[in-house]
Amino acid sequence: MKSRLLMIQGTSSGAGKSMLVTALCRILTNKGFKVAPFKSQNMSSFTHKMENTDKVIANAQAIQALACRAIPDSNMNPILLQPIGNSNSRIYANGEFLSVMEARDYYSDFVLDKGLRIALDAFRELSRKYEIIILEGAGSPAEINIQKYDIANMIFAEKVKAPVILVSDIERGGCFASILGTMMLLKPSHQRLVKGIIINKFRGDNTILFPAIKKIEAKIAKPFLGIIPKIDHNIPKEDSLDRDNNDNEIKQGQKENKNKRTFIPSIKKNDKTNNLQIATDQSDLDTEISRFAEKVESSINMDYILKKIIR
Repeated sequence: MKSRLLMIQGTSSGAGKSMLVTALCRILTNKGFKVAPFKSQNMSSFTHKMENTDKVIANAQAIQALACRAIPDSNMNPILLQPIGNSNSRIYANGEFLSVMEARDYYSDFVLDKGLRIALDAFRELSRKYEIIILEGAGSPAEINIQKYDIANMIFAEKVKAPVILVSDIERGGCFASILGTMMLLKPSHQRLVKGIIINKFRGDNTILFPAIKKIEAKIAKPFLGIIPKIDHNIPKEDSLDRDNNDNEIKQGQKENKNKRTFIPSIKKNDKTNNLQIATDQSDLDTEISRFAEKVESSINMDYILKKIIR
C-alpha cells in the first residue's frame, strides 16, 4: 500500500500542530480512510505506555492514534526524547529505552545517522498498513541553528516527499511576520514543499484578517486554507509551552469536578518510571476529540486539502 501523506509544521512551538493533527486524523477517519499519525522525533515528558508491552510513545501520538480509532504503535513516534535536565534526555527508539544522551552528542553522533534510519524504517512500516499518514513536525522548520539536524521537519518531509501545511498561532502576536519569516528562512526546495497556510487560535471577526492574508499570499505564493478559532477543549496538551497552562486546567478541572463523573484531562504519574499517562475515561476523550475535529473541519478548506494537497 502506498500511503497518501500530509505533514503539519508550525511557525513556532505551541502553534497547535499536535491538535491540528489530532483533528485531521479524526476528520479523515470519519471519511472512511485508514489513517495513522506519525512524528519522527518528539521531546516530551508526557508518555504513554502501550498496553501489554514496556514500550512508550509520546502522549500526543497516543491521543492521535485514538483520533484515528487505531491502536497506538511505536512506529507512530519512533524517537522519543524525555528531558531529565542539564541538556540530557532519555532516548527511546521504537518505544524502548536506548540511552541517556547530552544534546550535543545527540545532534553530532546520533540524529542524522541512526536516528534518521530508525524514523524512516518506522515510517515505512506504517506506510504498509495505512491509506493516509498525517505527519507532525516539531517546533519550527526555520530554526536555522539546528536546521541541518532537524529530522522532525523539512529533512523528513523531503525524504518521504510529504506536502506541508504551515500553521501559525495568531494568539501570540506576530502571526504574519512569523509566516513570512519562516518561508524566507527555508531553502527553495523546502519552500516548494509548503502547499498552504492555516492561522490558528483566532478570536473575533476573521474578515479583518483578509487584507493581510492577501498581502502574504502575494509575497509567498501559497494559499491560506483556513482560520481556526480559539477552541476551548479538554484534550490533554503537549508539555512544551502549554505545560503550565495545562497543569492549571487540570487542577481547576479536578476541583470543579470532584464529585462529578465527567471528563477531566487528568494525567497520572507513574512513580516507578516517571511516565505521564492518560488517566481519563477513553469514551469521554473520544467524544472531546470528535467535538474539536468538527469545529476544525468547519474552519478549514478540507475539500482542497484532500483533493489538492494530500497525495
